[in-house]
Amino acid sequence: MRIIFTALLREEREGGYSVLCPELGVTSQGESIEEAKKNIVEAVELYLESARDLGILEEILEDVGVDLKTAKEMVMLSAYISTPLQACVE
Repeated sequence: MRIIFTALLREEREGGYSVLCPELGVTSQGESIEEAKKNIVEAVELYLESARDLGILEEILEDVGVDLKTAKEMVMLSAYISTPLQACVE
C-alpha cells in the first residue's frame, strides 16, 4: 500500500535542510533537498515497519485518518502537501 504523507522542508541557517512528516511526527535532515527527501522517506518507512512489528500500525494509521479496511491503493492525507512523500507499507 502506498500512502502519501506531507513532507515539510526547511532550509537551516547552519546549512542543510530539516524535514518533518507532521502526520506521524517523524523528522530527518539532509545536506540537500534531495538528500533530506530521501532520508525522510527512509525514516517514515522504518517508523511504519516498527509500528507493524509492534502490532500498532493500524492504530497509528487510523490516528492520521487512514482506515486500512477501506483504503484504496493511494490515500491523500493532506491538501497542504509541499513535497509529496510516498512510503510503502507491506
